[in-house]
Amino acid sequence: MAALAVVLFAGLTACSASAAGLQSFQSPDGRYAFLYPTGWNRVQVSDGPQVVFHDLINSDETLSLVISDVNTINDLTDLGSADAVGERLKQVVIAPEGSGRQADLVEARERELGGRTFYDLEYDVHLSDRNRHELATVVVDRGRLYTFAASTNDARWPKVRELFQRVITSFNLLV
Repeated sequence: MAALAVVLFAGLTACSASAAGLQSFQSPDGRYAFLYPTGWNRVQVSDGPQVVFHDLINSDETLSLVISDVNTINDLTDLGSADAVGERLKQVVIAPEGSGRQADLVEARERELGGRTFYDLEYDVHLSDRNRHELATVVVDRGRLYTFAASTNDARWPKVRELFQRVITSFNLLV
């Protein structure tokens, strides 16, 4: 009986720890929202992503949202399957030719949320001096492609994998 109590307590503690440590962000226009890790700060960038957060302690860890026009596309599946979109994102954004980066699409999954199709993508990214890991989710709405991504170095990946998965899948379009 005592062993059962210890197992239940440990399980409840792990659940509350995995739910803790996240804060919510909502766009000023109320169009989208997501969770980000507590202690991360928003950084203003020009000519780049719409939103960027990074960890103060591990400044190598970032969270970004890029919004691109895809005027005639109304549904993500119009761009192709999760694998096809993941490969295209890899070639155009993550490791374009001449960037000095190489990337492998590790996993591509499709999920539905609020009547919209999302593709969740996982990459191993190889730079000349280090390796990184990146998770992203993409969705299309009203002629715009939303790409929400979290990235870290490979050494930290095992420690933040679950947290990053929660952050990425928290992205939602509200209107």
